[in-house]
Amino acid sequence: MLRYLPFLLVLAVWIYAFIDVLNTPEKEVRHLPKVVWVIIVLLFGEVLLGPIAWFVTGKKRASGGGAPRRSGGWVAPDDNPEFLKGLDEDRDRDK
Repeated sequence: MLRYLPFLLVLAVWIYAFIDVLNTPEKEVRHLPKVVWVIIVLLFGEVLLGPIAWFVTGKKRASGGGAPRRSGGWVAPDDNPEFLKGLDEDRDRDK
């Protein structure tokens, strides 16, 4: 059973990269059109060159570490100053 493990790992990485390319929005794909990345991953997946190229250069990745982004996206209620201000106003109004 152990002799099949390398084959299964390569297959898993190949499938993951292929699905990742398909699910990535066109605006997040770098260097080449999305269709070309699909072809590269499919053609060179058996030797892991296509998937590795996709993971390294093909997709814009969020920078790791550091403070969370505040780009106007969703913010947890306990971190949202407007929500906390509204709670203070509700508490003051109930008094």
